[in-house]
Amino acid sequence: MDSQAWDARYAVAASMWGAEPNRWVVRELGALAAGRALDLASGEGRNALWLAGRGWRVTAVDFSEVAVDRARQLAEAAEVTERLTVLRADLLDYRPTPGGYDLVLIAYLHLPAAQRRGVLRRAAEALAPGGTLLVTGHDSTNPTEGVGGPQDPAVLYSPQDLLDDLAGLGLHTVRAERLHRPVAGSGTGRGTAAGGENGSAEAVDALVRVDRP
Repeated sequence: MDSQAWDARYAVAASMWGAEPNRWVVRELGALAAGRALDLASGEGRNALWLAGRGWRVTAVDFSEVAVDRARQLAEAAEVTERLTVLRADLLDYRPTPGGYDLVLIAYLHLPAAQRRGVLRRAAEALAPGGTLLVTGHDSTNPTEGVGGPQDPAVLYSPQDLLDDLAGLGLHTVRAERLHRPVAGSGTGRGTAAGGENGSAEAVDALVRVDRP
């Protein structure tokens, strides 16, 4: 989908993804000391806002003008504009400052493999020594074993795919795993992960966390 298509999606929803940060972001990053963070494909800013609220100085980047405007409005409402800068840019062209960040987050960015690899490797190069890169999104098994998310296998990935994208950059792997995420109100869903308690279902996510020594 191009930026105009995403603008149209964001325009018809008061909040596309909800106000709360992603559960894996909270689990993985909640204990980190605040520093300089870069949130790529930040959407309406739910993860960036959470980080800024915890003292991080955050740069959030997305290519949807509607999402960027909404993130700025939410930052003002949360009184974190001094710690959160929101930029509109296409990640295929965006070049973050090498070594400029203690944390880089990429959550639910789905691109063809070659484009994804370029974005991830530039993200890794943006890490300062001791910095953390966290990547999570819909796993390649989600169309058959989970619910929601893109159905095109060409834009999905496994944890190993992400590790392969980052190979040769001297990073230390902290975690690489496939996770099940409850999705309330998803109906019966598909596959073995569908049909949780109270009519909920589960999405299957891939997650990789690496550090730069």
